[in-house]
Formats: sequence, C-alpha cells, structure tokens
Amino acid sequence: MAKGKRYSDATKRYDRDRLHAPSEAIELVKRLAGAKFDESIDVVMVLGVDPRKADQIVRGTVALPAGTGKDVRVAVFATGEAAEAATAAGADMVGGEELVAEVEGGMLDFDLAIATPELMPQVGKLGRVLGPRGLMPNPKTGTVTPHPAEAVEKFKGGTIEYRTDKHGSVHVSVGKASFDEAGLSNNLATLIEEINRARPASAKGRYIKKMTMSSTMGPGVKLDPTRLSELEVNPA
Repeated sequence: MAKGKRYSDATKRYDRDRLHAPSEAIELVKRLAGAKFDESIDVVMVLGVDPRKADQIVRGTVALPAGTGKDVRVAVFATGEAAEAATAAGADMVGGEELVAEVEGGMLDFDLAIATPELMPQVGKLGRVLGPRGLMPNPKTGTVTPHPAEAVEKFKGGTIEYRTDKHGSVHVSVGKASFDEAGLSNNLATLIEEINRARPASAKGRYIKKMTMSSTMGPGVKLDPTRLSELEVNPA
C-alpha cells in the first residue's frame, strides 16, 4: 500500500533501524503522530512461541490503568435478568435468539461480544462469522460469563483482550496520542507484565523477540526488548 507524504516525512525524522528504550519510543511515537484526529497508539510484539501448538497460544485480558481512550461497542448475548443488567451496565446491544439472527445476517456493528453460558450453544453457530474477526466469546478472556454486566463494565472501563495470531504476534492498542507519556508508559508496563505472566511453560529461548510501537497513521518505532524491564507499573 502506498504511503502518504506525511508518513514519508515522518520516516525521515528518526532512525528506523535503531532499537529504542521504552521512554524514547513513547516520546517519539507521540511526536510522529501528525493526523488531524486522535490516533491510537498500537503495539506489536513477536513472541517466541509456536502458535500451532495449543499450549503455546498466549491469550487473555488486561486492564490498562490509563484506559484505552476508545468507546468500545459491546454486544451481549443474554436473556432475562442478565440481559437487563447488561443493558443497565451500558451494553450497546443485548439480545438472545434475535441478536444471534442479526449477526448471522451480517450485522457486526460491535467491537466485543459477551455471552452467558446458556446462550453459547446458539452463539457457537456464529463461529464462521465471529471467529475470523476475533469476536467469538471465550471463557479464557472473561467474555463467556453468567455475569455479563460485570464484563461490560470491565471492558468499557479499559480492559483489552490479547491473543497471539498465526505468526506468534500480539497486536493491541495501549492508548491514544493525546495521552501523556506517563499514562502510555503505565499502560505499556502493565501490558508487558501481563504478557510475561502469561508466558507458556513450554516456550523456550527469548520470549519477547521483537516489539514495535506506532500511531495509527505513523511509522513503526522499534523497541529494545532487553530494556523493557525499565518500565514500571504505577498503580492508580
């Protein structure tokens, strides 16, 4: 894909091959974010795992202390009191069979899906629709739960889901360009701590092999994996 002039100009303002300390990378990515909208700050980590092996899939959730800066659209598959509670908690769409039918028909106007256990037999039929988009509810990430209202509040409040792709990489957003450096640093430190906690016992060698940070429209800035320990989590 061809890059715009702003992107090309940004690549000339720093050494693209240099491995940066976390604090340097955050400052640089913020400086290179020149779009007219509030760009997301994205992180890509290449992990030393074999995603073809079930015991080396790295997956879970993490609550970012400074939030994500995004308005997450949440769909909840639930009925009865659970559905009422999810609606009260701020879910963007809630329903049972009718919501399943809408999604099956192509409605995908949401960023995250949550389901109660009793609805999963019906939601499971949506695997070909939700699976490729990373939207299928899963107990491991807290998106299959008998208490969907709590999950709605959690994900609306800054919890993100992460998972290795087929290349062993994790791609997540850690905030917005408008965040101050301290907030982005705290979010990044929290993410790294969680990824390290989730390290599979069978993973050998260096775990976080490569890491790049960028804004939505900006070029990637390489981080030095050996200096990630410089990051510290500061509880709110």
